Amino acid sequence: MTNQEPVRDARTLGVPKMLILGLQHMFAMFGATILVPIIVSNQYNLPLSVQTTLFFAGIGTLFFHLCAKLKVPAFLGSSFAFLGGFEAVSKLDAGKFAGMEAAEKLQYACGGIVVAGLLYLVLALLVKVVGVRKVMRFLPPVVTGPIIICIGLNLAPSAVSNAATCWPLALIALAVIVVFNIWGKGMFKIIPILLGVVIAYIAAIIMNACGVTNADGSAILNFEAVAKAGIVGLPPFQIAKFDLSAILVMAPIAIAAMMEHIGDMSAISATVGENFIEDPGLHRTLIGDGIATSLSALFGGPANTTYGENTGVLVLSKVYDPRVIRLAAIYAVVLGFIPKMSELIGSMPTAIVGGISFMLYGMISAIGVRNVVENRVDFTNSRNLIIAAVILVCGLGFSGGLTFQVGGASITLTSLAIAAIAGIVLNAILPGKDYEFGSDVTDGRSADFGRY
Repeated sequence: MTNQEPVRDARTLGVPKMLILGLQHMFAMFGATILVPIIVSNQYNLPLSVQTTLFFAGIGTLFFHLCAKLKVPAFLGSSFAFLGGFEAVSKLDAGKFAGMEAAEKLQYACGGIVVAGLLYLVLALLVKVVGVRKVMRFLPPVVTGPIIICIGLNLAPSAVSNAATCWPLALIALAVIVVFNIWGKGMFKIIPILLGVVIAYIAAIIMNACGVTNADGSAILNFEAVAKAGIVGLPPFQIAKFDLSAILVMAPIAIAAMMEHIGDMSAISATVGENFIEDPGLHRTLIGDGIATSLSALFGGPANTTYGENTGVLVLSKVYDPRVIRLAAIYAVVLGFIPKMSELIGSMPTAIVGGISFMLYGMISAIGVRNVVENRVDFTNSRNLIIAAVILVCGLGFSGGLTFQVGGASITLTSLAIAAIAGIVLNAILPGKDYEFGSDVTDGRSADFGRY
């Protein structure tokens, strides 16, 4: 769009333009949203479905809009913050998890995400009752920043192992993302991940045709599943199962996800010139995000979260009407009923996932660093130094987690869960707090971790 005046009612543009604008928002979220089930399936061997993911990204977005009184132009896609949780659940091998099939482990992982989504509702209630500033005293950047850093660093080795299956292909994917992210113009700058996937996939087709193989000698591409898949079909829903170990793996990740939500609401408010934290209210948007996450996980989908890419599209198009976002959500639901598309996406070579992960996993940790820096966390203060140090050592040191028995049940705390608990407790009991949410002009944006 060349018109610099913001458009708050897209109906004035006509139906054809509205449909195209909705398609643009769908493309913006598409690459990152489908990458979560691809990583979880290929890397952690948990059969998370692309169809189910797309379906609940659309349904979750529509639920969010209902909770937010149809006022907030936000799209909810797959959250990368929970990747570490999926990996931890895939490695659980004690108690009932010993010898468990991957599909059932996925159900327990989803059960943990259901509980994580419900924690949004708890925070929403607290925000409504006591106010956002009092709640955020327990989740300052000195706690959330190091936790996010740990998430990225714990995932880093898997990016290398995936890329090692075919380094040339991985480097192509990484290079495309870097080029379009830095030098891209317009819409190309908004969708570098999708472009990385598409261009690297084309390169994989060419390499496969030329006889190039993976490092272990296997074929780069295999289209057998694509050929067998139908054109139309229901998403493969799975009902979540619940176990305390899986809940303790997933639930603490909600801390980072909720901080992300608060930052995204601030960013979207600043973009469109309206205070959505006041109206419809942070408690309402938290409820919408939490319900979207729990609903998705209840039927076998990943956690959902507000997407920074779509905020970028708002800046690009100057069209702030939430109706356009709801069109994108409907497109996502429709794609969820096309199995052949799902299998085509699932045929993506592991090396491409590795190349993209190189960027994404590093960015997760970098965003944690940014959160600390932008909030001017004072590490000359011994209190802050102790909290960050304990979180980092717990998050990286307990690589195998901590397993113990309670009432005959085997419970495993992952490194991230241990780090989150330690950080929150230390922040609550150590004297000398030097941070107050909302006290600085950067606070609104400081919690904006993107979708990570």
